[in-house]
Amino acid sequence: MRSGYSFIVKHKYLKIIFMKALCYHGKEDVRIDNVPDPQIEDPQDIIIKVTSTAICGSDLHIYGDLIPTMKDGDVLGHEFMGEVVEVGKDVKKFSKGDRVVVPFTIACGNCEYCDIDKYSLCDNSNPNEELCRENLGHPISGIYGYSHMLGGFSGGQAEYVRVPYADVGPVKVPDSLTDDQSLFLSDIFPTGYMGAENADIKEGDTVAIWGCGPVGQFAIQSAWMLGAKRVIAIDIVKERLDLAEKSSKAEVIRTVDADEVYEKLMEMTNGRGPDCCIDAVGAEAHGTEGFNKNLENSQPNALAQIFKSCKKGGNVSIPGVYVGKVNDLPMGVAMNKALNLKMGQTHMQHYLEPLLKKVEEGKIDPSFIITHRMKLSEAPEAYKKFRNKEDGCIKVVLTP
Repeated sequence: MRSGYSFIVKHKYLKIIFMKALCYHGKEDVRIDNVPDPQIEDPQDIIIKVTSTAICGSDLHIYGDLIPTMKDGDVLGHEFMGEVVEVGKDVKKFSKGDRVVVPFTIACGNCEYCDIDKYSLCDNSNPNEELCRENLGHPISGIYGYSHMLGGFSGGQAEYVRVPYADVGPVKVPDSLTDDQSLFLSDIFPTGYMGAENADIKEGDTVAIWGCGPVGQFAIQSAWMLGAKRVIAIDIVKERLDLAEKSSKAEVIRTVDADEVYEKLMEMTNGRGPDCCIDAVGAEAHGTEGFNKNLENSQPNALAQIFKSCKKGGNVSIPGVYVGKVNDLPMGVAMNKALNLKMGQTHMQHYLEPLLKKVEEGKIDPSFIITHRMKLSEAPEAYKKFRNKEDGCIKVVLTP
């Protein structure tokens, strides 16, 4: 029997081992349930014992019941790391006892898209290809704890997790790094970095970033790494703006009023506009009303501001998650200003090792983002606290 909260239930014909995990039960209803322990299902699998996991901003889309194809009892969470406790017979990179951080996207490593480092577009890792095709037009990679459209994989807000395609995804964490320094390689650090990279930042550029949540904070720090001369951060949440100013050394605009943001940016750039703009907000921008499960009435407030404010011929990067239709998007502004748009889920496996090296070299300490630490058993309360931005909550780390 694995250690932790796991326990055994004896059946007439079989023995079932259970663990604790955070499960989805509908809108704003997440609970700690007893669920069966994960098992090796494929020779390329590993099982890890989770040592740290976190709540991501995109988990709040599930919490708000905005993600289609979720099912009652689905195990949540896609930011996690831990210790390898079981290894499939075809796994070459890992042994029991190895400490690993796991990317949120699952990739096979052998398809057309993996071959060109577009791992989030993997052809083979999502077993629910037809369901994904029905919703998106084509299948994309599987994602832990994020709907059956994206594979129906159990997530990492649990005691144990099955990790498929183990030789392609996780990376070993050196003993010199703590969990706090390593955990965010699972998603938000690479996501912020790819968001900055997609903005095609050149030496001396002025970069404006909408949203100072966790991804926005890492996009700010990544913009500096890529050569930005100025970084301007836009939000209305005091704690996030203070963190952007203090830890990420950004100039800040403390409003999201469209006219005020535009005027301030024009004033700060002598009427030219930022060279590069990053939408680290996504579907739940302030001012958005009328959300439903298909997001039929979502308003692209951040993107509309970006299109108006970005310099002519400038670069727009969209790491913020959009999950459905976006109405009233001023595409005419983007087209006439010849803006360059780039977006997508993060190609995690491309970034993990290079960014791990940056952490090892001391170029960034990702733990700066943590504001709250709670037990996995407190996860339902943590979701509420994070969603409501209570008590200055920016990032919660959970320990099983």
